Amino acid sequence: MLAKKLIDRFESFAPKTIAFTNDPVGLQIGNVNNDIKRVMVTLDVRPEVVDEAIKQNCDMIFSHHPLIFRPIKNLDLSNPQNQMYAKLIQNSILVYSAHTNLDVAKGGMNDWLTEAMGLNHVQTVYSNHYDTNIGRIGVLPTPVTVEKFAKTLKKTFNLDGLRLVTSDNEAMVKNVAVVGGDGGKFYPEMLKAGADVFVTGDVYYHTGHDMLADGINVVDVGHNVEKICIPKLASLFNEWKANNDWEVEIIESTVNTNPYQFI
Repeated sequence: MLAKKLIDRFESFAPKTIAFTNDPVGLQIGNVNNDIKRVMVTLDVRPEVVDEAIKQNCDMIFSHHPLIFRPIKNLDLSNPQNQMYAKLIQNSILVYSAHTNLDVAKGGMNDWLTEAMGLNHVQTVYSNHYDTNIGRIGVLPTPVTVEKFAKTLKKTFNLDGLRLVTSDNEAMVKNVAVVGGDGGKFYPEMLKAGADVFVTGDVYYHTGHDMLADGINVVDVGHNVEKICIPKLASLFNEWKANNDWEVEIIESTVNTNPYQFI
């Protein structure tokens, strides 16, 4: 089948128009009119993922994080990143990325995270400053201490470690705001929305001080927690495949692309 069929169906689910301004979503490498037989789903496109895709005879990689996030200045093939681009082109592998449009889409990343947390009465949080929906807020079935909640998240997402920003580990929390990935800058909107605790990733040191000063509890689960998209996207694609009689195989990447280790 043509890659365009999968891409068009996906973009009806998570249109590029809902992505944040200047987010380079969409086709990264290749031609949408390419015929595809095997699609690999991944969080990140890294050299190990490309090698995995080649080994699995995949002709398309569907990633969450854009392959080309910053403009390419040259194609100097002594550069490892450029070597990866060359390998993708040499092996005729199309790359498509869905980033913030997948984050904010109904039934997308932020909803997958709230579902995993077991939140009820989930609502969208809109930012007037950014003029877009940025995340979700929901309610825990039963209030718990922020420390217990953090420990539950560690188990839920199978994390080696996480970071807790709070002035009181025994503070009770019930209203939970969620932004997958690098969402620390959105904490004022989450506080305004009534969050007792904010779950996100990549919280910066001084932002942590601001959070403490403003009285919001924050659990930094890391950026890699978004790997939940791999099985979720694969399931979604297989559902569309069954409904549309597509002749394509969906492969879940097994490469761990998290750059961090907890020692």
